[in-house]
Amino acid sequence: LFLRLYLHERVSHGVSNRSLARFLSALSGFQRSIASQRENRDLIFKLPRIKYSGKLPVFVPQSEAGQLFERDEATGDADSYACWRDYIVVALLYVTGLRREEIAGLRISDLDLQRGLVTTIGKGNKQRVVPMGDYTRAEVQEYLTRREHFIHALNSLSPFLLLNRAGGALSVRSIDRLVKQFGKLRGMDLTPHKLRHSFATHLLENGADLMFIKEVLGHSSLSITQKYTHVTAEAMKRVYESAHPRSGTRK
Repeated sequence: LFLRLYLHERVSHGVSNRSLARFLSALSGFQRSIASQRENRDLIFKLPRIKYSGKLPVFVPQSEAGQLFERDEATGDADSYACWRDYIVVALLYVTGLRREEIAGLRISDLDLQRGLVTTIGKGNKQRVVPMGDYTRAEVQEYLTRREHFIHALNSLSPFLLLNRAGGALSVRSIDRLVKQFGKLRGMDLTPHKLRHSFATHLLENGADLMFIKEVLGHSSLSITQKYTHVTAEAMKRVYESAHPRSGTRK
């Protein structure tokens, strides 16, 4: 009774069903923990279930993805370390599908430029290896040359691939900020997660196997990856509605 009253109160304050479902999931985990002791079993009670509609991933259309790789040659600092770093952050997010935390934690030793591979530690402390294309591999090599000059001037010995102005590791918050700014300069609304969604969606649209996408993204189950099939289905539906004479929407 008290739990239901609490949930009702949270709803009245505008808390979403998704947030309440996460709370109940955490509470369920706590119950499982205390249930291991016999004297606590009387404290266990059945938890309510809350349904919510999952949002489809937002992504950059393939027709606009080329804008991500347009260098800012017109700006005076196009060859600066910061400009190259921001470009590499966006490029890696899009061509590898890494999470922002994984990008922030990359060390130079995690790169195998000869084979075009990146090693990362994802959720659950699981290691995975993801490919990067030849174009990005060449750009990362160019970036490393500029990074070397940058850390030499600061006398920094940081092993991390992406550095802040002081020569330390770039934070997750900084990655959020610079990706947003990078997109704003190109008239695009970008976030690290949107680039990850774009990576997966574009692979699927171009015929990649769903199991391959699951492994590259580091998902724990195929059901998580299958949300991208809904994305491509919605995209096909929009094309159909705009192009087919019997779709019922053309005038």
